[in-house]
Amino acid sequence: MSPSPLRMVQWGTKHPHAAGWLSVMLDNPDVEVVGVYEDDADRRQELEASGDGPWNQAVWLDDLGAVLEDTSIDAVAAEGDNSENLQQGEAVISSGRNLLLDKPAGHDLPRWERVLESAAEQDLYIQLGYMFRHHDGYQRIANWARGGLLGDIFAIRAHMSTYVEPSTHTLLCSFAGGVFYDLCGHVLDQIVWTLGRPDQVTPFMQRVRPESGFVDNGVAVLEYPGALAIVDIAGLEVPTRPRRYEVYGSRGWAIMEPMEPAQTVRLSLDAARDGFLEGEQTMTLEARPRYVASLEAFVRTLRGEQAPERSLEHERVVQETVMRATGAID
Repeated sequence: MSPSPLRMVQWGTKHPHAAGWLSVMLDNPDVEVVGVYEDDADRRQELEASGDGPWNQAVWLDDLGAVLEDTSIDAVAAEGDNSENLQQGEAVISSGRNLLLDKPAGHDLPRWERVLESAAEQDLYIQLGYMFRHHDGYQRIANWARGGLLGDIFAIRAHMSTYVEPSTHTLLCSFAGGVFYDLCGHVLDQIVWTLGRPDQVTPFMQRVRPESGFVDNGVAVLEYPGALAIVDIAGLEVPTRPRRYEVYGSRGWAIMEPMEPAQTVRLSLDAARDGFLEGEQTMTLEARPRYVASLEAFVRTLRGEQAPERSLEHERVVQETVMRATGAID
C-alpha cells in the first residue's frame, strides 16, 4: 500500500518562485495541496481575478491560524517576498510544522538561528528553496569537487547577473546588497556545499544607477585556507545573460555556461581517471525543470525514505555567508 500524500499548504504568493513551487506541488501525486493563504487581500484578489495558472487551481484559505493548528498538515511552503519569508518560517516552525522556505532566509541572522534551533528541538525539517541543488550541472561539478576528481580546489568563480528596472523593484532597497542579496544565495549554497564556511568574506557593493536606490553591482570574495571563491552579480546585464560557474582544482577544472537552460559542462583533467579522459571533454547536461526534484527530495525526507540532503547547520552557514557577502554583518 502506497503512503498517503503529504498534506501541504502554501503561505504567500509574492516570492518570484511562488508560482513555480505551487505548480510542482499541484502536479506531484505525493502531495495534497490543502490550499494557499495570502495575507495581502489585494494581492489575493488580483490573483483570483487574473484566472492565470497555477492560481486558478488554488483553494484559497481564509484562516491561517486554523491551518497552523491543524495537526493533519505535514508541511508549509513559505513563499512570501524577501521581507515576509523569515517571519512566515518562524511561525511555521513555532506551530510544529515542517518548512519548505524559499530563499534567502530573511535579513536577520540571529532570528534565523533561533528558528533553526527551534526546528532541531522539535525534530522538524527545514529545506531552503535553492533551485540549483538538483541542477544536473551543479550536481556533477559538486560531486567532482567533493569527491576529489579535481584535486584540491583552489578557486571558484560564479557569475549570476540579471537585469532589473530601477523603478520596479523597490523592495531591493530594503536589504544590504540589493540585487546581490536577492540572487547570491543560489551560488553561495553551492560554494558552501563544496568548501564549507569561509574564513573571511569581503564584499564590494556598488550602486551604478543612483536612481535605482539599491545595490545593482556587487562582488564578494570568500577566503578559505588555500582557496578563493569570487561571486559577482549585477542587475544591469541585458539578455542573453552569460551566467557561468567555474571550479578549479590541482588536478582539473570544470566550467558550466550557461546555467539555465542547462546545456553542457566542460571538464578537463590532468590524467584519465574515474571513467573520464585526460584533457578537455564536453558533456551534455539534462535540462531539468526547476523545483521538481527538490520537492521530491522534500517528500522523501519527511517520509523517512532518505536522509536530509542538507543539514540545518548548512542552512545556517549559507544564510550567514549571504549576510557577510552583502556587508549586512561582519
